[in-house]
Amino acid sequence: MSVMAMFPLGSVLLPGGILPLHVFEPRYRQMVIDCLQADGTPEFGQVLITHGREAGGGDERAMVGTVTQMVQVEALDEERYAIVGVGVRRLRVNAWLPDDPYPLADVDDFPDENPDPPGLALDVAATHSRVRAALTMAMELGDVQIDLDETEIADDPLVATYHLAALAPIGPADRYRLLAAAGPKQRLDILDDVLDDVEAMLKFRLS
Repeated sequence: MSVMAMFPLGSVLLPGGILPLHVFEPRYRQMVIDCLQADGTPEFGQVLITHGREAGGGDERAMVGTVTQMVQVEALDEERYAIVGVGVRRLRVNAWLPDDPYPLADVDDFPDENPDPPGLALDVAATHSRVRAALTMAMELGDVQIDLDETEIADDPLVATYHLAALAPIGPADRYRLLAAAGPKQRLDILDDVLDDVEAMLKFRLS
């Protein structure tokens, strides 16, 4: 167990994902400074706000999140930072601590169960086709703007399940379910169920 600085947001960062941040709240400016001064690679935890707002505190937060490494930090002026973070691994929150001076939690790493089940690569390929089909329909409706030729996923099937979770045209609550899935097989099963509803809605709107 370890105490980690946390950055709750209204979105879900998945392992392998990129997180650009514009930091202006005094408490999070202090968090950036403390993370940069700590030993090792500067990192913090990112979790989904389940109820409430990003600014000001008083929010309710998810209990599974993503350890985020700061790969780029730029001071825009004395009161703002521009940060680029990369999701590196999952975390589980054991307990939230007082927000002093910024959100803190007691966390553990949360590795995937059974990371290489039989047939995972084939399952990934099948779900990838469904995600691309859903994205094609969402593009026709103007919901998303994306270059399908650049929607490559990792060769590693486990990492690819996170890439598919990030690519799919779904909302943060469903993306959180995918982040929190026990392992890659369960993640694909949940995504296939979610895509059933997404495809039906997109087809209805296109008709």
